[in-house]
Amino acid sequence: MKLRWAAVPVVALCACVLSGCTGKVKVDPAAGAADPKCAAVMLSLPDELGGNAKRATTSQATAAWGDPSAVILRCGVTSPGPTTTPCVSVDKIDWLSKDEGDHWRFVTYGRTPAVEVLIDQRKVSGQNAIATLSAAVSSLPQKRHCVGAKDVSN
Repeated sequence: MKLRWAAVPVVALCACVLSGCTGKVKVDPAAGAADPKCAAVMLSLPDELGGNAKRATTSQATAAWGDPSAVILRCGVTSPGPTTTPCVSVDKIDWLSKDEGDHWRFVTYGRTPAVEVLIDQRKVSGQNAIATLSAAVSSLPQKRHCVGAKDVSN
């Protein structure tokens, strides 16, 4: 009897290895991860992003693509207020963008809750990633838009 139960973990490990499963990606949830609006975003996310398969994560309203992770998304981050951080508009979604060395950080602007995306710039194009994610983010209502110097009247 003991021998049979001792084989269960070995069989489970073999099944995992043979099926190609990997562990969940540890991602801390955003403060507003439980916002019901994040559910619509999460359900609309693509299964593949920049040639990377979507993986399971450890927290609500988070997603990751690639092994190791090339892109990590968190819904429910605090919506940024007015800022001088560069803003790009992709498919009518405004994203604040910041080069943080080995990765880009994009945060939606003018939407509540906001969505944060970290992109390993050595593995995935930031513009292509946020263009792919814009459809899912579009379910969040936009309340403000980015403005530039040309938008400010004299």
